[in-house]
Amino acid sequence: MKFKAIVVDIDGTITCENRELHLEAVKKIRSLKVPVVLATGNILCYARTTSRLIGLDGAVIAENGGAITVRYDLNGTFEESLEECEKAFSFLSEYFKLTKLDPMYRKTEIALRRNFDIEKARALLETQPFEVELVDTKYAIHVKSIRINKGIGLQKLAEMMGLEAEDFVAIGDSANDVEMFEVSGFGIAVANGDEQIREAANYVTEAPFGDGAVEAIEFLESNGWI
Repeated sequence: MKFKAIVVDIDGTITCENRELHLEAVKKIRSLKVPVVLATGNILCYARTTSRLIGLDGAVIAENGGAITVRYDLNGTFEESLEECEKAFSFLSEYFKLTKLDPMYRKTEIALRRNFDIEKARALLETQPFEVELVDTKYAIHVKSIRINKGIGLQKLAEMMGLEAEDFVAIGDSANDVEMFEVSGFGIAVANGDEQIREAANYVTEAPFGDGAVEAIEFLESNGWI
């Protein structure tokens, strides 16, 4: 078994607990001979900046799969899904005091501060015809289209890179990484990952956060898989 690339989440996976980039994880990623794609629920410019700081080529999946780009010198590709999310936001605003996060930069979804009852909000959305879902990434609650996720984003980006999604190892920590694990060839959850991602993983590290990412890559190297 040999994999041609890695796709890795950012926050909670290659960071420390305080969200600073984990320097040993960055060093380990820089040493790899295979392409590394960053995948995040955050905005595209955040993903591209992180890719640049690490020293990668700029291939990123942002906004939970709604925004992708394969290189720094190419514009991002955005799904047309924001209008439906705005309708759901307006509906939920009748019941909760909601705070948008970086609304000027999000093109395909809405991110909200985690200060309301997500389960109650989900129940309310089920009474409506909106084709959206709420995803808690532990850093924000995302109102996103049900037609968009990191797995679909990975499939699209892999095609742009001349690869298949199965050629990738996926590393992550959160429920929004599950679809990415499902379409990739192998999924590794870091120890701080939530229950959903650990159940979806082929391997779970003993170490959390960036230490877990280092452990994941060393596991792959020791098996000769990358």
